[in-house]
Amino acid sequence: MFEEASEVFDNMFKSSFPLTFIVFIPAVLILVSPLPAEAAHEFTVYRMQQYDLQGQPYGTRNAILNTEARTVEAEVLSRRCVIMRLVDFSYERYQKALRQSAGAVVIILPKNMSTMPQDIVQQFMELEPEMLATETIVPVYFALEDDELLSIYTQTLTSSSSQGSSSAAEVLIHTATANGFQMVTSGAQSKAVSDWAITSLEWLSYGADSNGSGVSMLLELARLFSRLYTYKRTHAGYNLLFFVSGGGKFNYQGTKRWLEDNLDHTDSSLLQDNVAFVLCLDTLGNGDSLHLHVSKPPKEGTAQYALLKELETVASNQYPEVKFSMVHKKINLADDTLAWEHERFGIRRLPAFTLSHLNSHREVQRSSIMDVRSVSSEHGAGEPPAGPHVDLRKLSRNTKLIAESLARVIYNLTEKGAPGDLQIFTEQMMQEEQLSSVVDWLTAQPRAAQLVDKDSSVVSTLEYHLGRYLKDVRRHYVKADKRDPEFVFYDQLKQTMNAYRVKPAIFDLLLAFCIAAYLGVIYLSIQHFVVLYSVVRRITTPKTKQH
Repeated sequence: MFEEASEVFDNMFKSSFPLTFIVFIPAVLILVSPLPAEAAHEFTVYRMQQYDLQGQPYGTRNAILNTEARTVEAEVLSRRCVIMRLVDFSYERYQKALRQSAGAVVIILPKNMSTMPQDIVQQFMELEPEMLATETIVPVYFALEDDELLSIYTQTLTSSSSQGSSSAAEVLIHTATANGFQMVTSGAQSKAVSDWAITSLEWLSYGADSNGSGVSMLLELARLFSRLYTYKRTHAGYNLLFFVSGGGKFNYQGTKRWLEDNLDHTDSSLLQDNVAFVLCLDTLGNGDSLHLHVSKPPKEGTAQYALLKELETVASNQYPEVKFSMVHKKINLADDTLAWEHERFGIRRLPAFTLSHLNSHREVQRSSIMDVRSVSSEHGAGEPPAGPHVDLRKLSRNTKLIAESLARVIYNLTEKGAPGDLQIFTEQMMQEEQLSSVVDWLTAQPRAAQLVDKDSSVVSTLEYHLGRYLKDVRRHYVKADKRDPEFVFYDQLKQTMNAYRVKPAIFDLLLAFCIAAYLGVIYLSIQHFVVLYSVVRRITTPKTKQH
């Protein structure tokens, strides 16, 4: 019976070679077919800022990515996408990727920044200005950590670390069996955005304390003083103008153009002749210090000097825990960017100050992506959360302190003999819940100038909010000069990145060799089936004992 079966199989496969592939190729495909699960992962990435300011380029100049992933532990990073977590980030590792002409850098940020150690957050904030000031063609992306992305990082780290093994055989085997990931962005190359307008209705800041706290305080001050200015009996001798400017991180371009339009392009200079002082609010959501930054110390007998003294009076009599001081810094026109917003007014000879809890304009939290959240007054004692944040209790306190000081100036209360502990705005007039809601709303969405256009809900909501308390609310748009633009924005700041599970090229070579060897053995076995059958039968047939 076996002899007859062998003859049948032998004739069948010899006479029909394609039938051989029909029978055996499905088995090969089943063995080598990839698993459909976890073959790809899609996630959102945010490209580092790219813009030109006064002819100087900033940030990354590329937005296209299609390369294999590696971690910084790998020896060769050229044309590779370098993935690193924030906890492992350092400027030396970042420079290593740039020196080796990496294809891209992806920095994974934790969803909850409060879990990060303070020293790591502080180190990254100190490096942010250097990263932005370094022009590079390597695209730099930021992504929020999730389980799939963390799994990709872990597998890539294992693959990258194995490259340093001492044995070449171990490296070859691990390279052939390890999983790799091809990182691909779905967007196009970045290009300059034409006719983009900076809207001067809000600050368009990056984060919570800088300067979501300033915008929130301005809205609350508008509400408080609108209650006093509603009645003629309590209307002061000063008119208050609330101006929420845009483009603050781009050398205060919104303020600059607004001043030009109101001082240079009008028939009269009433604004310049009638301004007692300009008070800029910047980074006021934390700390127990208040600093009045000035370009020129105010002279005694002026409204500016009166504001300075009233801030000292209210701080010492009503809020003794607050340390108030004046910081004098001259305007340096040789710098690429101005230090504080009041310097824009000072250049036009308008008396101006900036109030902030920061002692210096060089503090790194003023322009950090770490400044992304607010902290309620119930945060509790102990170690403060990592990174910049807004303490709503202190923001409310600072708002009331500034409101009381302004009220004492415009109503001339000190000369009228009012005591320093007199409170015009009672605790019932302050609405801390509303202040908290505004801060949370501002920090719930990105507000960089490139992301907020004239139809943005951010601008519309702020305009509506100001319109509830103020008269004649207007928007002011700023567009760059087409011939000699002072600022140029670029698109492709938010993209979708896909991570495809792939095998290295050596795996394809080994797989092709194994398949060829397998098919060769099967083909030879079929062609010589009778010989193979006789050999197998001879081996498996038990020997008979001879007597």
